[in-house]
Order: sequence, then structure tokens, then C-alpha cells
Amino acid sequence: MATYVETVDVRHLAAADVREALTCEVRRGLIARPRSLSPWMFYDAEGSRLFERITTLPEYYPTRTERTILVEYADAIVARAHRGRSLPLRLVELGAGTASKTCILLEAALRLSDEIVYVPVDVCPNALELACQNVACALPEVRIEPIVRNYVTHPLQLEPFDGTTLAVYIGTSIGNFSPEEAQLILRDLRVQLQTGDAILLGTDMVKDEPTLLAAYDDSNGITAAFNLNILRRLNRELGANFDSGRFRHRVH
Repeated sequence: MATYVETVDVRHLAAADVREALTCEVRRGLIARPRSLSPWMFYDAEGSRLFERITTLPEYYPTRTERTILVEYADAIVARAHRGRSLPLRLVELGAGTASKTCILLEAALRLSDEIVYVPVDVCPNALELACQNVACALPEVRIEPIVRNYVTHPLQLEPFDGTTLAVYIGTSIGNFSPEEAQLILRDLRVQLQTGDAILLGTDMVKDEPTLLAAYDDSNGITAAFNLNILRRLNRELGANFDSGRFRHRVH
């Protein structure tokens, strides 16, 4: 049986903390010029559901490409991080979502070590609950320690670990942020790692314009719905009055 250690109860994230973070970001982002809102705000329950649909779209190449890379190189990646040590291995994943690709790495980890700990970190409790279920069903030997946390506004605080930690930040998620925000996320993560630990960072490469435009403006309108859901979230959770019908999704 998989072991769950609920570092934070994945079913009860403090609503007041979420509301405060949303309010601060809206105040910051909509006063600024140009106006902007942080990507973490996309991932409420509905946003997470829509993003999972995006990853299966024919136009959205990043998920398929990354999965192919992991299938081919997971053993080499984990072996490089573990360095042949007879120590437990901990995978800490930022923005875990539903962990649909992470099982590939965890399977490779189990081939090297009998003691594997998986720490999925996500801002959305619903997605995190599904991630735990997916991993527990596929790999019951893995110990799961989920953390509900907005690692952008509240840097991660990892428990001490007597073994090697592989920090995983895949899905090209780092590309959602400005260079300054991305640097801050990586610096905060680095503070939590010890000498001998490692990070696996997934980034996209340069693409031709038609490929990029299709990936982020799919013909089914799922990405448009995902982006506009941020306005509906503000209406639901902050009592805002955005008319999403008067906004449209444009990709540059």
C-alpha cells in the first residue's frame, strides 16, 4: 500500500489565504502597465481540469515531446541524480498537476532504490489529490507526501531528508514566468537543496511561429477557455464583475 503523509491536508487549503493571495496579485497586476496576472492564478479546480485537456490536444506538442524524452532517458536521469548511492531518493515536483508524466521517473527510481519518497507540490488541491491517487494506484511502493502550496508567493520549505533529493520542474512551466520571477523560483528552490542533490528542469526550445501559435490557440478553443477562466475565478472568489464575453483570447 502507498503511504500518505499529509504535510498539508490536500482537501482543506485555507480559503482566507487563497483569497488574500488573489487580492494582492489582482491589486498588483491590474494597476501595473501593461496589466498582467500571475500564471498560478489559472489553477483552480476548473483551470486544472482545462489544462489537463490542453495536454491531450493534437496541437499541444510539449507534453508529448516531454513524455517521449522521459520514456527514453528516465533511467539515465535518475541514475545521474542518485549517483549510485545506497540512500533513499526523494522526488520533489513543483507544479505537479496530476503527475501524469512523473510516474515514468518514479518507475525508474524504483529500479535503483527500494525507498522512494514523492513530494508533489501544487497550488490546486483537486489536482494534487488526483496526482496522489494516480501514483498510489500505479506505484504503491512509493511513499507520497503531498504539499498544497503556492510556491511563487510562499517559497517551499522542505523537511530534512536523509538521502538524495531530485527536484523536478517539468512541463515547461518555468516559461510561464518573467525572467525575474523564474530566477526567484529557482533561487528559492536551490536554498532547499543540499550538496549532491539535483534538479530536472523542463524547458521548451525555439519553434517556428505557426507551431507555437497552434499550440497556444487550439482549434477547439480549450486554451481560450483556460485563459478566460481566470476572470471567472475572480468573479467566483473575489466577487468581481468581469464579463468574460467581452474578452477574447489572442496569441502573439
